[in-house]
Amino acid sequence: MPRLMRLFRGEGRLFGAGGRRLARLPEIATERLVLRPLSMADVRRVAILASDWGIASMTARIPFPYTERDAAEWIGGLDASEAVAAIERGVELIGLVGYSPAENWRSAEIGYWIGRPYWGQGFATEAAGAMVRHCFVKERFERLTCCHFLDNPASRRVIEKLGFCALGQCSAWSEARRCHAPTQRYELRAPKRWDWSGAWPVRRG
Repeated sequence: MPRLMRLFRGEGRLFGAGGRRLARLPEIATERLVLRPLSMADVRRVAILASDWGIASMTARIPFPYTERDAAEWIGGLDASEAVAAIERGVELIGLVGYSPAENWRSAEIGYWIGRPYWGQGFATEAAGAMVRHCFVKERFERLTCCHFLDNPASRRVIEKLGFCALGQCSAWSEARRCHAPTQRYELRAPKRWDWSGAWPVRRG
C-alpha cells in the first residue's frame, strides 16, 4: 500500500512531511499531443512499449526484459517529488516524459522516451519541449539537465533542438545493459525574459 504523506502549504506550493516539495503535474496540451499524469491504469501499455531493447537499452532505469510487474512496481514506487507524464496521441499512450528535481528545487533533470512505432515523427521533441516550458514557467527551475548514451544519436538531436548545451561526457548505469555506458551531459538555463503566451522555442532541422 502506498505510504501516506502529511501535506502542508507554503508560498503557494504543496509540501510533504519534512518540507519536501511534491510534484503536481497538470495536463498539458501541445499541437498534437496531451501530457497527463501517469497512473496505474497505464501499466500494461507502458510494459508493452518499454519491453523493447531499443527503448530499454537507451534508458538508465528500465530493465530488460520488462514486464507488467516491473511497470507496476515502478509506477507505484515513484517518489512524490518526481513528475512523470504519459504522452498521448489521440487516446493512445505513446511514451513518457518527466522531471526529477534536485533537493533544493532550483534545478531538475528531464527524461523521455517514445515507443518504437512512433519514432521519426517529432513527438519526442514536441513532448520534451512542452515539459521544458512547464519546468521553467510553472515550476520556476533555474536550470535543467539531461543526458543520453553516446550510441543514441536520435536523443542527441532532440536535446540539441531544445537548445541544451553540452557539458561533457561521463559514464552512467544502464539497467537493461547491466553495465555503465558512455554518456553525454547537457544543461539549459532558464531564459531571463519569457513570453508567457508562447511555446518553447525549438530549433528546427
